[in-house]
Amino acid sequence: MYTVNRKRLQKLTDSLTKTSKHFNRYEIECLIKLYHNLLGESTEKQGITGIDRNAFRNILHTTFGMTDDMIMDRVFRAFDKDNDGFVSVAEWISGLCVFLRGSLEERMKYCFDAYDLNGDGFISREEMFHMLKNSLLKQPTEEDPDEGIKDLVDITLKKMDHDHDGKLSFADYEASVREEALLLEAFGPCLPDSKCSYKISSRRKDNANSFAQMQILARWIEC
Repeated sequence: MYTVNRKRLQKLTDSLTKTSKHFNRYEIECLIKLYHNLLGESTEKQGITGIDRNAFRNILHTTFGMTDDMIMDRVFRAFDKDNDGFVSVAEWISGLCVFLRGSLEERMKYCFDAYDLNGDGFISREEMFHMLKNSLLKQPTEEDPDEGIKDLVDITLKKMDHDHDGKLSFADYEASVREEALLLEAFGPCLPDSKCSYKISSRRKDNANSFAQMQILARWIEC
């Protein structure tokens, strides 16, 4: 298992605390320690640069109950800001800030980017179809389940496409979510469910509560 010496831990904690909006210094220190524990479990190679895709997907599955391969891949990409195939400790802290405690604005931006599969700034009809097809269970009685997905895409566009151009811009998506909060994850669950988020983020009054939150997160990830 990888460890980080005290001096380096303090320096890293100080640095990341300056840029963190939603975690206090103590929480960041706990998350750094947790990161290094996970890093040690994810590989035996020396000099590894971060948590790789497979290890990260395992965290999403075992800790947060995610099962959709496409969505888990998109969450990994959201954390891996520099696109190097690994989640660094800074990316880990930054990603969890939004993932666990992000404001509505931050979560909307995060979810929209996750759903914008080709990164062109829009969620197209084709992207909606792929995500909904991937996340919805097929019914054995359906002769052509794709037709049902196409109908669902049409309904979604009618509800969310405010400028009627056949695709969703961020402005369309934001307006829709502000009207109906449930549309935040309209194309698949890419945030922790409300129960997980509440357990981790609801009690933040002092360091004792912060420690309890991090212990919960650590236990979940170790399962």
